[in-house]
Amino acid sequence: MTEITNYITNDLRAIDSQETIEVIQDFFTDVNFSHFPVLENGIFIGSIAADDIETFDTDKKTIDYKYTLERFFARNSMIWLDVLEVFAKNHTNTVPVLDENNNYIGYYEMEDIMKFFHETPFLKEQGGIIIVQKGILDYSMSEITQIVESNNGKILGCFVSEADLEKVQITVKIGLGPMNEIIQTYRRYNYEIISEHQEDSYINSLKERSDYLDKYLNI
Repeated sequence: MTEITNYITNDLRAIDSQETIEVIQDFFTDVNFSHFPVLENGIFIGSIAADDIETFDTDKKTIDYKYTLERFFARNSMIWLDVLEVFAKNHTNTVPVLDENNNYIGYYEMEDIMKFFHETPFLKEQGGIIIVQKGILDYSMSEITQIVESNNGKILGCFVSEADLEKVQITVKIGLGPMNEIIQTYRRYNYEIISEHQEDSYINSLKERSDYLDKYLNI
């Protein structure tokens, strides 16, 4: 599979901090970027937002609005999931890329990263998705994967898809394995199943009918 770093691009040079706002406004008119990196003497100082620049004085320079720059970035050593998280957290379609010495080496475009994402086994391979939830202090990634493997399942990928101060949700993609047995094992380990599953729904329906009959017979 292609390395994600192959998608780092320099098709357009970063904005120089001495460039006028008028020139940068024209730049954003020609591209479909929400943000774009700014360099000062070759050093990355942040990304300027297309929405912000519309309100700036055209006679001023980019450096005059340094305080508005957003300082998110990705490392060239990051895995694709971490890069995707930078895009999501910052509501952007471009992310500057720095090396371990903070040197600017280019940028990622969201469109390219999504192409990469669609080529990963997580999306490309056939399988089922289970979303489990547990207390933020109680869950264990090793336990989550072990439950699948102990039921002769094959994991294609798993990641934290949602979290707050109390609970965390983990999305698990399973290539092979008995989904219902895996689901029931998660429940035995006190994981809540967030996703819907046909087999699971069928069993729940049978249980609800059985409970109803029990109540009816005991009247």
